[in-house]
Amino acid sequence: MASAAPTTQAERFRDTGSARYDAYRGRLTTYFDSTAKKAWVDLTSDAPVSGIRATVRAGRDRMRATLLSWLPADLSGRRLLDAGCGTGSLAVEAAERGAEVVAIDVSEGLIDVARERAPEDLPIDWRVGDLLDPALGRFDHVIAMDSLIHYPMADIVDVVGALGERAGTVGFTFAPSSPLLQTMHMAGKLFPRGNRSPAIKPVSETRLRNAIAARLPDHAIAHGERVASGFYTSHALMVETG
Repeated sequence: MASAAPTTQAERFRDTGSARYDAYRGRLTTYFDSTAKKAWVDLTSDAPVSGIRATVRAGRDRMRATLLSWLPADLSGRRLLDAGCGTGSLAVEAAERGAEVVAIDVSEGLIDVARERAPEDLPIDWRVGDLLDPALGRFDHVIAMDSLIHYPMADIVDVVGALGERAGTVGFTFAPSSPLLQTMHMAGKLFPRGNRSPAIKPVSETRLRNAIAARLPDHAIAHGERVASGFYTSHALMVETG
């Protein structure tokens, strides 16, 4: 008996692009769990870091504040998915504003750090796994901060579409394509090999916006902002689903 045709964005993506997506996700798991866990733990703490990494830390702090500023000040009664939560800073801030948070990451090591750092009384469900797992349920808001920057544009659109099927808003970041950013990425190869992240995929903002409009007609871009701080450059978009 023939299987039913896929009916959701998530099902279609798993049929057509999941092998590539899974391969990228596997490389990220290896990087964060066994290659550069300490570097990222230091980066997301108050530990002393190099001048270059200090600019990255400052940029990430600004980006987290930007994404959270697009959500209601009072998140009581709302369910939020921190998709690619890392060491948990955004999840903690959202929970402190009243949200019921599910925080998921591919790295078990970073989730362990997040659990240790988070206040025990906050309603955060820490998970290791895939941010597209349908078993996570539905959400009022999804935030994917710097967790899609290693994927090509087609996958970003598919992931945003799949997340949007079970959330009211999806905020995410991508690496905006520009000559300056390309130069910075090349310079970043000067970092010790063990501290390099998997390749970032610069994406044209115009092309990404056009792709969302064409392929996700029920998603409206409500907010957009770029954050540039030294070696950190990332662009955030917030889409509302209808």
